[in-house]
Amino acid sequence: RVAAGGAQSLYGVLPDVTCLGKVMGGGFPCAAFGGRRDIMEQLAPSGSIYQAGTLSGNPVAVAAGLTALDLIVQTDPYRELSKRASALLDALTGSLTESGIPHAINRVESLFSIFFTDRGSVRNYADARAADHARYGRFFHAMLDSGVYLPPSGFEGWFLSTAHGDAEIDRTIDAVRRALTRM
Repeated sequence: RVAAGGAQSLYGVLPDVTCLGKVMGGGFPCAAFGGRRDIMEQLAPSGSIYQAGTLSGNPVAVAAGLTALDLIVQTDPYRELSKRASALLDALTGSLTESGIPHAINRVESLFSIFFTDRGSVRNYADARAADHARYGRFFHAMLDSGVYLPPSGFEGWFLSTAHGDAEIDRTIDAVRRALTRM
């Protein structure tokens, strides 16, 4: 979601083992893991550790994932996604500040979470739990009334995708302003 090589490429991490979840399936259920040769050789048939999965090697999910990767290489959407996230979050931060609503926003590229909190930042589970989730619920429903579907829990992240163009960002910003006046 953040780079063609995942977060590990964004942060310059060379993992011993990497796990890739559902996003790699291009919308289909798929996951994979891989790692250093010495670790992977512990798996059957070379090694004694047996691994299997319900959808391992599912041809439809693998084809969809490969197609998604091809599109990522062709279009390199990450700069535009980050730009749209910045526009959305700048407007959201401005509206929340104008409304006097204490908040913290955690962000990595086009992934972010919004917490209604006066703690200044949310760095762990205790901080997230201390946020005003009742207020988030009111915000969620006000946004839903405006036709914008957010994650229904303040513990969840928001994920922009290439389907979110300027029109969707502008519509979301307008909905935020309306929602905050109703709260």
